[in-house]
Amino acid sequence: MNPRERRAARHQPPNPDAEAGPRPRRRKAPITVEQVIDTALGVVATEGYEALTMRRLAGALDTGPASLYAHVVNKADLDELLIGRLCAELVLPEPDPAAWREQIRGVCTQIRDQYLKYPGISRAALAMAPTDLETLRVSEGMLAILLAGGVAPQAAAWTIDALLLYVAAYCLEVSIVRQRSAQDDAVWVVDRDELLRRFTALPADTFPHTTRHAAELTAGEGHDRFDFTLNLMLDGTACRGD
Repeated sequence: MNPRERRAARHQPPNPDAEAGPRPRRRKAPITVEQVIDTALGVVATEGYEALTMRRLAGALDTGPASLYAHVVNKADLDELLIGRLCAELVLPEPDPAAWREQIRGVCTQIRDQYLKYPGISRAALAMAPTDLETLRVSEGMLAILLAGGVAPQAAAWTIDALLLYVAAYCLEVSIVRQRSAQDDAVWVVDRDELLRRFTALPADTFPHTTRHAAELTAGEGHDRFDFTLNLMLDGTACRGD
């Protein structure tokens, strides 16, 4: 319809048949980046990170995938926004040379707890080149703590990389284990007694150390192994002073 026809149509008497038809949908309020992030995190919290696709997110927002690209470049960009939001929740301490190990452990524990709220989301942090300001805020804070503790700059930089990689991998494994344990035929993956029985039932002549130390291999409750590994890494870092 050209402009002349559109003006003429406005002066036509109402069409009863047209009024009886369905009313056009009202235009929705524009979607914001914050809404995109909130909705994406909601999907991950209830369905897991693997369920989060641009199409799934668009459906949750009651819009089309194309409208998302006005705010999010692609899935990798969305991943960075999500990790940035989680990093924004972290509280970074003022660096204390006398307590740098405890402070780094505290930051890593906060990251772990944020990741575990959203099953599998730590996958988004892997192989990510950080550009989000909140993500950079966390790495800056960790660097400040390590430098205050007397760790050499290069060792501090690589320690941060190793710690973040470990935390992400640990949380991803926990998410996978929980997912598998939800299946009836995979309950044993979190059943220490069952795993202990499997190890001790192995032929001792072939697996002498595994059968002898089955208790040690299956030991640990909660985040015991997480804490042990962090301490192990930080003990090594302490030897890398200036």
